[in-house]
Amino acid sequence: MAATTYIVKQFGIVSVGKFFAVFGLVWGFFMGIILAAGMGGMGSVFGAPALGIGAGLLGLVFMVIIGGVIGFIGGVIVAIVYNIVLGAMGGIEMDLEAKA
Repeated sequence: MAATTYIVKQFGIVSVGKFFAVFGLVWGFFMGIILAAGMGGMGSVFGAPALGIGAGLLGLVFMVIIGGVIGFIGGVIVAIVYNIVLGAMGGIEMDLEAKA
């Protein structure tokens, strides 16, 4: 099969931001689990396990939200910089082939 050449001129800023936000949410979830385990352990060490568990769960929610927001902002910045660079270079050529 013959490959067709396409040129990527720019990326949608919001689309890239949403894509990065999903990765930020996943990262925030895993980091939040680690934070929750640490906070729960510290609560037990200091004799207040309920306070540690509550703080850990709050930290988990906080990390997921912050991960998504930071991921979105990072994706928007990456897309803006990428579009500026592509504007100066003229785009990226990609050879695509139709699936049989």
